[in-house]
Amino acid sequence: MVAPHTSPPQGDSPAVAARKKELRQHCMATLKARDVALDSGILTHLHTLLYPQLPAVVAGVWPLPHEVNLCPLCHILVDAGATMVLPETPPRGQPLIFRRWTPDTPMMQGRFGTEFPAGPVLQPAIILVPLLGFDRTGNRLGYGGGYYDRTLAALPDALSIGYAPSCQELDSLPTGPYDRPLSCIVTEKEILRFD
Repeated sequence: MVAPHTSPPQGDSPAVAARKKELRQHCMATLKARDVALDSGILTHLHTLLYPQLPAVVAGVWPLPHEVNLCPLCHILVDAGATMVLPETPPRGQPLIFRRWTPDTPMMQGRFGTEFPAGPVLQPAIILVPLLGFDRTGNRLGYGGGYYDRTLAALPDALSIGYAPSCQELDSLPTGPYDRPLSCIVTEKEILRFD
């Protein structure tokens, strides 16, 4: 997963950047305070959504300590025929690089405390996107580095599935010119579809 950044993404107005920064602080505190036992419902809904689309190249995320842990789902999807890829975080301003992961693939240390597999680069058809916040129109709030916005812009045909605990839902999110809405969002309570 991509770690937090403190500078606003290019293209956001000062007002949008300030509001996003405020919401990130709120959402991060909410995420860290959640009942992690509810995360299993997110994994169940993701599996339900993804299983009929396999085999496919699916981009997951190796989590930071406070995030929803997708590792068990990655194992299940590989066993079900998916080709799993995980992101490598490149220098700022570039889209993510996805590398193939299997349970036997060695993990490498990445930028911002992340880890990525030492596998070949592949392009995903489905991208699982971690969220700090979301609204019911498919907008997402990330960490502010713009990596997923650049990635989704570079892979417009990929199915983008955000996932987050339902406590991360916001009434509305400010958006900038480079923010990309998601195809759907999964919580422990429901699957919200926007495509």
